[in-house]
Amino acid sequence: MNYISTRNKYHISDNNFSKITMEGLAPDGGLYIPENFPFLNSDEVYKMANLSYTELFTEIIYKFCGSCINKSEIYQIAINSYKDFGSGDPAPLTNYNNNIKILELYHGPTLAFKDFALQFLSRIFNLFLDRNNKNITIIGATSGDTGSAAIEAFKNNPRANIIILHPKDKVSEFQRRQMTTVNADNVFNIALEGNFDDCQAIVKTLLVDKEFNKKQNLASINSINWGRVLAQVVYYFYSALKVLKFNKLKRVNFSVPTGNFGDAYAGYIAKKMGLPINKIIIATNSNDILSKFFQTGIYRVSTVVPTLSPSMDIQVASNFERLLFECLEYNPALVTEYMTKLNTHGSFEISKEILYQLNKTFIGVGVNDDITLERMRSCYEKNIIVDPHTSVGLQAACTANLDDLCIVLSTAHPVKFSSAVNKAINNSPSLPNKYKNIFTLNEKYKTMPNDLSEIKNFISSNSSF
Repeated sequence: MNYISTRNKYHISDNNFSKITMEGLAPDGGLYIPENFPFLNSDEVYKMANLSYTELFTEIIYKFCGSCINKSEIYQIAINSYKDFGSGDPAPLTNYNNNIKILELYHGPTLAFKDFALQFLSRIFNLFLDRNNKNITIIGATSGDTGSAAIEAFKNNPRANIIILHPKDKVSEFQRRQMTTVNADNVFNIALEGNFDDCQAIVKTLLVDKEFNKKQNLASINSINWGRVLAQVVYYFYSALKVLKFNKLKRVNFSVPTGNFGDAYAGYIAKKMGLPINKIIIATNSNDILSKFFQTGIYRVSTVVPTLSPSMDIQVASNFERLLFECLEYNPALVTEYMTKLNTHGSFEISKEILYQLNKTFIGVGVNDDITLERMRSCYEKNIIVDPHTSVGLQAACTANLDDLCIVLSTAHPVKFSSAVNKAINNSPSLPNKYKNIFTLNEKYKTMPNDLSEIKNFISSNSSF
């Protein structure tokens, strides 16, 4: 399979799955995307309904790998990646009401949906690194969950150092401690004086700095990495096939609490592949650039507002460029023009015709903190405790009031946001055994200004093997 960049359509000659996975960001600053997406007819889709999660994972991922990796290798990676997810079912469904189900994506080692992608990514990285006898320095930005999932996946890896930037004082204490209490020589944490968008901008700048990138052997694990997005496609198939099989439905909807658009874009890929998805609800908090875009067609950056759902406190959604590329008929010059306009003027607008086509799939719903708390309380009345991000997704699903069954992606265990949970229901979820002592462990991280040169110096000093 050929992959192309959203900034240079014809730069595809040597792009293969191992290359685009290890690079993360294309050399021209664009995001990788398949030249053509595999499509499954309805018979092929339903044949997968009885597969286990690892079997389904193997079938879907293999379709994007070309000759780069064989099925048995993917299957073994899947077994190793998901062996510690829950007790038998890595992604169970819970009933909320007759028309809404909650997909629990927090049974991995760091209690968040990011584990699904990063456990896979660490193992696929190792496969390619071992083949080429190569070491790398992983650089990543996190709004909370990506960092801990990446560190858990790559800690003590002899072939990778990992450096994670998080926005200082803008992640929950539990999230921060999941990153900073890990005792591993190859793990480095930076608390950046800024917001997540600042962290993300630095990572992108470093990845397109050809000289520095080559010298430090940089790799990205952020949601811009195609391998991460691809791994998330699987649980859309897995959950949809469960309800389609047992409820004899023709199609389903998904509600996705999102800030960086990667998880929602994975659902869009599943739909393009033939999974019978009707609508994908883009559920945002008060940082509603994405939900407003799908309502108005205007993508306008504003100031980041701190909320109870901090993992979505994002303005510039990295993966949105992949969808924009398709909207603009795979025209890299137009994508560059729109993204430049975003950087210089803070906004751009698509045509009403394009918005009409997008609304055949996407609905945007914004949910503020007060309503988030109300939905958490109403869940508790049903003996369901949810974190604030899941609450945003549930509220959006209820607001959308769609006819077909809706699956809400529950992206994090409530314990990761216990202060918000306690504010809503006056009760704090119990810490899992693995994290009983997390609030007493020593932390290791460095607070740094939003200064590219200082970050470069830090990486240079901590990237040797």
